[in-house]
Amino acid sequence: MSKQDHHHNEPHHKDHQDAGTPNNDTPQQPTTPAVDVPLEDEVLALQQHIEDLTAAVQRERADAMNLRRRHDEQMAALRTTVKAGVIQELLPVIDNFERALKHVPEELQGNAYIKGVQGVVKQFEKTLADMGVRKIKTVGEPFNPHLHEAVSMEDGDGDEEVVSEELQSGYQMGDEVIRHAMVRVTTR
Repeated sequence: MSKQDHHHNEPHHKDHQDAGTPNNDTPQQPTTPAVDVPLEDEVLALQQHIEDLTAAVQRERADAMNLRRRHDEQMAALRTTVKAGVIQELLPVIDNFERALKHVPEELQGNAYIKGVQGVVKQFEKTLADMGVRKIKTVGEPFNPHLHEAVSMEDGDGDEEVVSEELQSGYQMGDEVIRHAMVRVTTR
């Protein structure tokens, strides 16, 4: 084998690299696209794009928070509406218990059965109170058309309209009237 042949069988040295193979010893410059805009303008444009995207994300986050808040408010309102509807359906039952207790014969006043019915009424009232429901005040209170439904009006000796008798209890939950109190009104 000649020297020349031997040279071809040896591994290539760094100084004999092919022209198409990159040289790993020399640092390569990052390739930048051929843009007519100077580098500072490109940085400013990218910063503006970042600011725009950040503002868009912040708007989306605020929208999501508002949506969540509205959803929570709507769910709370729906729960209140459903609760008020159920209570409204049950009120005639308590009315009938109260009417029955108002007409208990004198000889049955101490009866265990009557005491049991009174206990049911008290339990019902406690359950309503625990749910945030309260009776609307009536007798002796100034007439309030937002709370009271006047069935009759009696003229008295004054100008102030006052509830003189409660015919049916009214209930409210918070500021919402579930059922108006049915009352008689007189002027004082």
